[in-house]
Amino acid sequence: MSDQASDFVLQAVSFDTLEGWKDDDPSGLFEVMRSCRRQITDVKPYRTGSLGLSSEDLLPLLLAAEDFTPSSPASARAFFERHCRPFLIRRKDGNPGFVTAFYEPEMEVSENRDEIFRFPFYRRPDDLIDLDDANRPADLDGAYVFGRLHDGRISAYPDRREIDCGFLESRGLEIAWAKSKVDVFFVHVQGAARLRYSDGRIGRITYAAKAGHPFSAIGKLLIDRGEIDRAEISMQSIRAWLARNPERVDEVLWHNRSYIFFREAPVADPEAGPVAAAKVPLLAGRSLAVDRMIHTFGFPFFIGAESLTHLDQDRPFRRLMLALDTGSAIVGPARGDIFTGSGDMAGESAGTVRNDADFTILIPNAAAGRFD
Repeated sequence: MSDQASDFVLQAVSFDTLEGWKDDDPSGLFEVMRSCRRQITDVKPYRTGSLGLSSEDLLPLLLAAEDFTPSSPASARAFFERHCRPFLIRRKDGNPGFVTAFYEPEMEVSENRDEIFRFPFYRRPDDLIDLDDANRPADLDGAYVFGRLHDGRISAYPDRREIDCGFLESRGLEIAWAKSKVDVFFVHVQGAARLRYSDGRIGRITYAAKAGHPFSAIGKLLIDRGEIDRAEISMQSIRAWLARNPERVDEVLWHNRSYIFFREAPVADPEAGPVAAAKVPLLAGRSLAVDRMIHTFGFPFFIGAESLTHLDQDRPFRRLMLALDTGSAIVGPARGDIFTGSGDMAGESAGTVRNDADFTILIPNAAAGRFD
């Protein structure tokens, strides 16, 4: 385990001690695992996180899943019991893990700007470049993985305020126009959206890049200012506050300097979830965004959240999920974002998820011995 992963330990546990494991049905994961296998072998392996688990470590599990069709929930669980060993992620500071949730919004848009549709979704600009230790200027924090190349000089890219005030206007980068700046902001937070055009056409946008500035939660800002009680914070309560305080919307949104750029994505199957960072369609209720600096896409995680009950008909949330996405706010070894699906109902479900949770990673047998 690398130094970056030194703030937590993996504790070997047994499937018998995983509360809720025997009631879960992970049958739906096999199709997604086959998609991950194709991505790794036919396109590009996933980046290895600091935990040290690689796509190569994952492949024996994915290859075993190729021709396996579970006949029952029990047979699906037995597959993972045969091919993996579970390890509880324990933070050394003693704090529990934590889950939130995200969804794919659906909204009405226009191809052209007018008096109603005034707020753009932008494609990635051509002066936005990837940064690494070789080309990052000394005055930019190491967290910046994007910057601006202009006249041969690399600098921080303009932030949300500068872009909202017109930095990218007249460059032809607009994918579509929305009615509400707040709606656009929350699509940035979610990282994807379905776009409904006036002619009935459905489009889809997904994350392409970001300006590079750190994510700053506006919910925390409103809590710190005493505007919303910590116990009441949710996407819904934040939206309600913004609707009541239109004159303060810009000030609050600009607190989060992070700005997201999108690419258009095909909608081959309207029922499929968006293609996110792992380059495979997300499966509602079974896809997890994780900290990719630590974890590697494609690995299974069993998430147990005793206090999270509204996603499973008043029962505690206990499900096997696949790590398929990431996000600026998803930082830490036991921090995850649950994908709840597409549309308004999925948004209602996602908006109030803020719960302590146990994270158990399932490691394929051949690699598991390194963590005993």
